[in-house]
Amino acid sequence: MASVTWKADVESRTCQAFAHLILATLVINSVIWGGAVLGSAYEHWLLRPVKEHTLREDLRVMRKMIDQYTADSARAPRTLEDLVTERYLPHIPDDPMTGSAETWKVVFEDEAIARDGECGIVDVKSGSTRDDSTGRRRYCDW
Repeated sequence: MASVTWKADVESRTCQAFAHLILATLVINSVIWGGAVLGSAYEHWLLRPVKEHTLREDLRVMRKMIDQYTADSARAPRTLEDLVTERYLPHIPDDPMTGSAETWKVVFEDEAIARDGECGIVDVKSGSTRDDSTGRRRYCDW
């Protein structure tokens, strides 16, 4: 009779250990998936509006400096680097949507206003083709 009780006790403990293992696995998976969901929400609801505001401000400043450069020198800048060289901008900012200063898309004038006949930059746009938070426009169309 003592061996039967001992065997039942061992089986009960093994069953409890297995139940604890299953429970711990469920808790860990819940934490991992919960973190993934929260991370996605963080990107969409918190980080994206900040990036959009930064993009709006960067575009506003660069467009203003392109216009100022054109007014001051009677020709549009040939590259964005011209704005840095002539000290209109301290540096070319990173496109907040792509994370790189190399992805800006520049729009050149149709007819050159400079005497040398070379067309310069009249506008700058984001290099990202993703939709904005409204879903109506792409960042490259801002």
